[in-house]
Amino acid sequence: MANVKVAIMMGSKSDMSVMEAAGQVLEGFGVGFEIKVLSAHRTPKETAEYAEKLRERGIQAVICGAGMSAALSGVVAAHTTLPVIGVPLNASDLDGLDALLSTVQMPPGVPVACVAVGKAGAKNAAFLALRIMAVSDPVIEKKLVDYREEERKKILGGA
Repeated sequence: MANVKVAIMMGSKSDMSVMEAAGQVLEGFGVGFEIKVLSAHRTPKETAEYAEKLRERGIQAVICGAGMSAALSGVVAAHTTLPVIGVPLNASDLDGLDALLSTVQMPPGVPVACVAVGKAGAKNAAFLALRIMAVSDPVIEKKLVDYREEERKKILGGA
């Protein structure tokens, strides 16, 4: 998909089964994205270099999925001023609680938005990225309004 606006990152290829849900939402809205596997701990230099170049490449939001210490979103946020949305992943015996706490406990000045653990969080991360972009993009805003109306109709039995 051309005109990439969102970067989806994850610390391991094994996270793809969850994080692809974010891509599916963005794809449904016609928003270009790219997926990158980089680790805050195992590829720190490459992660920092990638994050530092996102804005100049036209990326408008970053979605980071990580489990256990979940440092990826914080490292990315430290290297860009773009909005970073963290998706805590269930990768340990703590069922994602460790990742959730790591993602939300950021120091002042290095914010990371945090969504739910797992696939629901990945989807909501994409919706949050869309809402951020909709502030200055009326096409995305219209698609969000239309989506909400479709969902309302489904609930009420009209669709």
